[in-house]
Amino acid sequence: MRDGSGAAGSVPIPVPPRRKAEKDNHIDKQNLLNINEKKIRDFRAEIARTRTFVWLPKIDMYVLREFMVPFSILIFAFTLLFMIADLFNDLGDFLDAHSPLVIGARYFLLKVPGNIRFVLPITVLLSCMYTIANFGRHRELTAMRASGISLMRSGLSIYVVAFLVMLVNYWFNETLIPQCMKEAELIITLATKGEAYVNEQSAKLQFHSTDKLRSWFIGQFSENGDQKDVKIKFFKADDTELLERKKIPVRILQAKSARFIPEKGWEFDDYVITEYLEGLPSRIKRQPHGGPPMLLPRAEVPENPQMIEKKIVLPETLKTKELYTILKEDKEMAPSLRNVYATLFYYRLAFPWVCFLCSFLALPLASRNERSGIFTAIVTAVGVVAVYQVLTEIMMLAGKGGLLPPFVAGTFPTLAFMLYGWFFLIRRAG
Repeated sequence: MRDGSGAAGSVPIPVPPRRKAEKDNHIDKQNLLNINEKKIRDFRAEIARTRTFVWLPKIDMYVLREFMVPFSILIFAFTLLFMIADLFNDLGDFLDAHSPLVIGARYFLLKVPGNIRFVLPITVLLSCMYTIANFGRHRELTAMRASGISLMRSGLSIYVVAFLVMLVNYWFNETLIPQCMKEAELIITLATKGEAYVNEQSAKLQFHSTDKLRSWFIGQFSENGDQKDVKIKFFKADDTELLERKKIPVRILQAKSARFIPEKGWEFDDYVITEYLEGLPSRIKRQPHGGPPMLLPRAEVPENPQMIEKKIVLPETLKTKELYTILKEDKEMAPSLRNVYATLFYYRLAFPWVCFLCSFLALPLASRNERSGIFTAIVTAVGVVAVYQVLTEIMMLAGKGGLLPPFVAGTFPTLAFMLYGWFFLIRRAG
């Protein structure tokens, strides 16, 4: 139909009452469904909040028991593998020297703590992943989460064990391992080279100052007494590069004996001083017959016997506290040597935390592979640990070589390990 203006007119079609009632009923059902879903979500969230920190002794003890079985087996297996490797490497030396069985057994037992230090993180990770993956295979993890127990709360007993393992690892690094390494090295040296060689070498000492300006040679070293047959080479501050290439000193001090006086410095008896000019002797000065000893102040020779004894050993055998003391007290240490000590210091602080972080990483990683099975979870764990080890070695070399700041080189692998577990696994696992 057209109206008078010629435009087409439209007549509204009435909606049947039945269809309108059905539409209103559908909207009411949808609103009710949304309300019910919101109530269910709120109810689950309330259950999760109430069960997050509540004490659940039966579940905690069950998880702990299931975790300790693979943990104990793996600790024993990895330790045995490391011991077998040590046997292949060092057993021949003891057999050639015809050493008693007791001496050899003591040596290999002393090597065990150093091996356990590297075994603990991978053991915690694999044991945790095996336990959680086994729970997932039997749908036990699904039952716990359905009852309102979060994934993080279900592994509380594992976290406690991992924290205790971290403390044990730190104690190994600071107390047990340095002592065992020194004693093991002494045993194998005695077995292969004899007691006379050990006594002779233990009395001798060669030490280069950390600022590379002095080289010490001591025939008979004593931590608290007089030093015998002392020889010190002095170098110019701008000749350290020349020192490393040609070993050309500007002055050499030789003395029959020397003693350190804390308030004054070093006192030398029966000394001879030879000064060099362009590598050739230019002047020789001797102690007058019956004359007084020569005193060099601490400003010129800042070393003391205790400092020398600490710095002649490898930095890896020092405790974290000793590393910190050396870095704090020796302000004149050469940058290349300071990088070595500082990188190792920060690594010692960060490494024990890996045992604790492994437990946080393993739970969400295993739950993500719950349907794939235990094998997939373990392969993933081994891959993560392998990447961490390679990254640690690269960063340590870069830090000791001065390519990276020591703090970054020593802590970055552990921090990256933690961030990987948090952002890519824990958050995705919910």
